[in-house]
Amino acid sequence: MKNVIIMGAAGRDFHNFNTYYKDKEAHHVVAFTAEQIPNISGRKYPAKLAGRLYPKGIPIFPEEQLPKLIKKFKVDDVVLSYSDLSHIEVMHKASIANANGANFVLLSVEDTTLKSQKPVVAVCAVRTGCGKSPLSRKISLYYKKKGYSVVIVRHPMPYGNLIKQECQRFASYEDLNKHDCTIEEREEYEPHINNGIIVYAGVNYQLILKEAEKEADIIIWDGGNNDTPFFKPDLLFVVADPHRAGHEITYYPGETNLRMADIVLINKADTATKQNIDMVRQNTKQYNPKAKIIEAESEVIIEDPSVIEGKNVLVVEDGPTLTHGGMEFGAGIIAARQNGAGKIIDPRKFAVGSIKQVYSKYPHLTNVLPAMGYGRKQVKELEKTIRKANCDLVIDGSPVNLDKLIKSNKPIIPISYEIKEKGGLKVEDVLKKLKVKKEKRQRKK
Repeated sequence: MKNVIIMGAAGRDFHNFNTYYKDKEAHHVVAFTAEQIPNISGRKYPAKLAGRLYPKGIPIFPEEQLPKLIKKFKVDDVVLSYSDLSHIEVMHKASIANANGANFVLLSVEDTTLKSQKPVVAVCAVRTGCGKSPLSRKISLYYKKKGYSVVIVRHPMPYGNLIKQECQRFASYEDLNKHDCTIEEREEYEPHINNGIIVYAGVNYQLILKEAEKEADIIIWDGGNNDTPFFKPDLLFVVADPHRAGHEITYYPGETNLRMADIVLINKADTATKQNIDMVRQNTKQYNPKAKIIEAESEVIIEDPSVIEGKNVLVVEDGPTLTHGGMEFGAGIIAARQNGAGKIIDPRKFAVGSIKQVYSKYPHLTNVLPAMGYGRKQVKELEKTIRKANCDLVIDGSPVNLDKLIKSNKPIIPISYEIKEKGGLKVEDVLKKLKVKKEKRQRKK
């Protein structure tokens, strides 16, 4: 029997366990390690989800304890099971495992993808923050307008009670409250709910797939970070970001996505340089010559742009895009610049609690406030930071509506962003070729 540690961040790690290790007596998973997401170490993967071989569940430790854990549990294999790491970071982790006597393992996509009875369109990326969400919305609305029953299945973000989060279904704002969703979850689920589309997420994707198939003509896999899909796609879109040109071949598992893609969508072409766009295009042709390429803009939408002109603004951006995505700005900064903001303030001196710690951990962040909300306490700290900020108004560049979550003492101006193809091949041109069958059914409420 091989002793195994799964390195993760509360998502892909649990999926890899469920699909590959759960009932295999030849392997014994002694622990998970946790990274990237706060407050997930010190918990257990519960026995109810872990199965018959793990009556006490599986402990979760901080990743920095890995060398000690390898020795303590006499570990044979260390399995990397989270995303958006540079190739250098991956090999640093491999070196730690090898130096302490363990093998370093990367499971294949084939070993961990589930096959659906319904057509699956997957949306993945080469880095966090490339613009998967607007593409997922565009694809889902295309099928909805054609009269198909569309279900979004979202990459996992189970940061709370894992048993309660085993299989979650979101059809309304009440469901977001019922499941006590974090800001990070709301950012991904709210826009789909606004469009009248059901979202599933959770921990047990075998069960999630079974439930989603009951009410779907087509399933859209809405990926997270730059992770590979959990469901075997009939059509795989991969979004690339020319603001980070070259990252499509230097980050894991983003390069895997690039090599597997049916379509590579080069997003943000309206704000990136031609040189960077050409680099992404050339890398795509070199590493995946069969992939079709779509070039698109990320169109920023504001209800009344005039309110920004001349104002001193605090810009809030999507948290993961700025943190492990490594971006220095997002759509909020672009909106501020395009609409003549007087000054974009530096939020760091107003930050409190864990928000202050985020700036210490990610020193590349200066004039933006990441919309961090991994739990109620952090949401409160985000609120306090915004209330303390010396500015005229807040530009909300996060996908969630902050006005619904916090009490601000200054106006919050929400913005959104949508995919707009620049010409040539369009998203719907590709979607037309996928055969989807309509079924008669009574949809859940």
